[in-house]
Amino acid sequence: MDGPWLVVGLGNPGPTYARNRHNVGHMVLDVLADRMPGTFTTHKARAAVLDGRLGVLAGGVPGPRVVLAKPASFMNVSGGPVGALCSFYGVSAPHLIVVHDELDLPADVVRLKRGGGEGGHNGLRSISAAIGSKDYVRCRVGIGRPPGRTDAAEYVLRDFSIAERRELEVTLVEAADADADVVTLGLEKAQLRLHTSP
Repeated sequence: MDGPWLVVGLGNPGPTYARNRHNVGHMVLDVLADRMPGTFTTHKARAAVLDGRLGVLAGGVPGPRVVLAKPASFMNVSGGPVGALCSFYGVSAPHLIVVHDELDLPADVVRLKRGGGEGGHNGLRSISAAIGSKDYVRCRVGIGRPPGRTDAAEYVLRDFSIAERRELEVTLVEAADADADVVTLGLEKAQLRLHTSP
């Protein structure tokens, strides 16, 4: 495939939000970054980026070029940095993966899809508007619905509980594996592997 892949992890900037449910996109990218040489650096597009090769293919050939990006903007205006990064790296929607929290999936469930609606997720809405397309891959990391009458906006800005964090570590690895599979195998094979795994 020509050109790099851009994998964007959504979240809010700063230590106050670092462990929030809304920041699982950042957390997944940290797992992916451990599999690549180098470290995140500040990019003029208002994001932390890591540009490198992901994995090794058959015969010792370096894996595809991947740019990991954590926007430094708040979630609801992620489109600005993502649009700027797509322009800078020459990435079109089919080579963009956005990793985000998903209220409509149970906690510990990860799903892949391309295109579709934003489901009320303002970060996705901002990105779709900025790049003029919804035809990008979404890696949806389930965080479950808020308990009782808890407001969804309040729930996503809460930290994961101690009990949830134990399962979260497994989920983050699963999401990172899914993103790596999209890049190296293609979306359909990645979906088959993820959605049919026990």
